[in-house]
Amino acid sequence: MSALVLGPEASEGLRTLAADFSAGRKAALARALSIVENQRVGSDLLLAAMHTRIGRARRIGLTGPPGAGKSTLTTLLAAALRQQGLTVGIVAVDPTSPFTGGALLGDRVRMEAVALDPGVFIRSMATRGSLGGLAGATREVCDVMDAFGIDRILVETVGVGQSELDIARTVDTSAVVLVPESGDSIQTLKAGLMEIADLFCVNKADRPGADRLRNDLELMLGLRGGLTLKDTPAHHGVDLRTIGNPAKAARAAAQQPDAARWVPPVLRSVGVTGEGVAELLDAMDRHFAYLEGSGTLQHRRRTRLRERVVDVVEQRVRRRLWTDAGTTAWLDAQIDGLEQGTTTPYAVADALLARSGSLLSGVIQ
Repeated sequence: MSALVLGPEASEGLRTLAADFSAGRKAALARALSIVENQRVGSDLLLAAMHTRIGRARRIGLTGPPGAGKSTLTTLLAAALRQQGLTVGIVAVDPTSPFTGGALLGDRVRMEAVALDPGVFIRSMATRGSLGGLAGATREVCDVMDAFGIDRILVETVGVGQSELDIARTVDTSAVVLVPESGDSIQTLKAGLMEIADLFCVNKADRPGADRLRNDLELMLGLRGGLTLKDTPAHHGVDLRTIGNPAKAARAAAQQPDAARWVPPVLRSVGVTGEGVAELLDAMDRHFAYLEGSGTLQHRRRTRLRERVVDVVEQRVRRRLWTDAGTTAWLDAQIDGLEQGTTTPYAVADALLARSGSLLSGVIQ
């Protein structure tokens, strides 16, 4: 790959880092990740220089409730990918304490089996209060790994519920990992986490209730996709006996590799024995082939680029406004009027934006 080209404003230390990064030195990758994750001086220059090298790696996300076995599956997937001769980057996101700001980076401990493999690079990240199941700089960290030439990037979220869905905006393939204890069939029908899945994995499938959970998921997919009713005429007097089982229809549709529409397969695995990992990797490969063949991959990545621009604008606007002493002093002066009811938060916000034009354009007077 071509060397990173930095602008003239880059420091000598940053240029040395860029040269080491281009040469494939792991230490340079670690330093670049730290600069980007902590938004240190030069992070924007590094990311800009890496932009033309981004887009080669496949990004795979694993999400699900706490205790589902995501770390174990991530380790097994990394080991299987290494057997295929591929390099693997793992971004493991851990929760941050709201009291101390610290994080127990337990994912790295659980991934001991692959931690010493020279073809595996693990980066643990703390959420630092960021909602959505990921850390604030997760996408940027994935970009750095991609630019370094890593073949597969596995992103493991913190244990999430039904609204922490940032993983779908970050990766190409989202795998939702569930266990028999995830809840009853009503839980599987809820919106949110269930709707971002490109594939489902019922882990710890040797436990009681695993087959029922798998059937519930396939039932949901069959009903939501209308797979059993697509050929049924819309009139009264339909013979219900002719309507098939939605779960069976979803399972059959998910096994059609050349279908024009992707139906998420529901797979089973047992993390402690490695059962089901090969099938999981095969489903991920089939999904990526579908993305490429249908044009969905390009659409997702274009959407991701657009969202990145929006995120950068929001970050810079926030930084310029709330680090400006004049702006914060002006806002403090409006509190009396807000408290007395002579003005409203909306009027204050409009006035603040109107007076901050030069600040937002980068010309600080």
